Amino acid sequence: MLTHFADRLIAAVKQKQTPLIVGIDPRVSQLPSPLAANQADSPTAIANKVASYCIELIDVVADLVPAVKPQSAFFELLGPHGMVALAAVIDHAKAKGLLVIMDAKRGDIGSTANAYAHAFLGNTSQSSWACDCLTVNPFLGADTLTPFVDVAHQTGSGLFVLTKTSNPESNWLQTTKNEQSVPVYRMIADHLQSLSAAHAGDSGYGNIGAVIGATYPDQLAELRSAMPNTLFLIPGFGAQGGSANDVAPGLDDDGLGGLINSSRGIIFAYEKSEYAHLPWTDAVRQATLNARDRIAEGTSAGKLRG
Repeated sequence: MLTHFADRLIAAVKQKQTPLIVGIDPRVSQLPSPLAANQADSPTAIANKVASYCIELIDVVADLVPAVKPQSAFFELLGPHGMVALAAVIDHAKAKGLLVIMDAKRGDIGSTANAYAHAFLGNTSQSSWACDCLTVNPFLGADTLTPFVDVAHQTGSGLFVLTKTSNPESNWLQTTKNEQSVPVYRMIADHLQSLSAAHAGDSGYGNIGAVIGATYPDQLAELRSAMPNTLFLIPGFGAQGGSANDVAPGLDDDGLGGLINSSRGIIFAYEKSEYAHLPWTDAVRQATLNARDRIAEGTSAGKLRG
């Protein structure tokens, strides 16, 4: 069994023949009609419906994608019952052979960062949540990352660190330049590349990755060239407006090195007119297949299909 996160991830991408992953962002108001919440539902009932929805969603896409990315906020919103639901979702995804990237964007220093890292990263004997990877916010400074990096190395887990994010106002901070005229995002990128190069696996990639938005394709291309040993998590494809052409620069020549996330475009596909004639699970599956095809046709990921 591969113990290096990047090697496990690359193997999973090759097996599924796609870098597409599914973001699990369950919104109670958008649950499909068979699971729709109503005012009479207790908090426990609502959380159970969310868990059922996410588990069915995983069953639909498990043979099509290498990983899922639960967004912690949508489970935290439901309180303690939501956290129980999140645990069930993680367990089910892992049972289906999927890698789990916890999108919690944690960022702190010292013992607090160490506690976050140990909470999320590793197997069940090492971690309460037992995820394969965690998203991390580095904007408190480089010492924010050190505890997370140490635990990731100790447990064979991965990190995806916010670098150049997909939101429209990310330039407010991330393109600000220091006295040497180096933008903030590039300072973070250079640091992550050094960390990844120092602990690269057999795949050539390290376990400390970067979050680079598809909505900034010029920076995506710049950073792919500058970060040859760094895995990318690429949000912004689909519902946020990113196309296959936009995400293409984030992959290497073999279609590897990046994960392309789609959340709303897949998990709420049943709300789209083009899928309205299908049961909700069939709509999700067809949307996933269509996204895989668009990525294969518009990027080097087509090479994964042989």
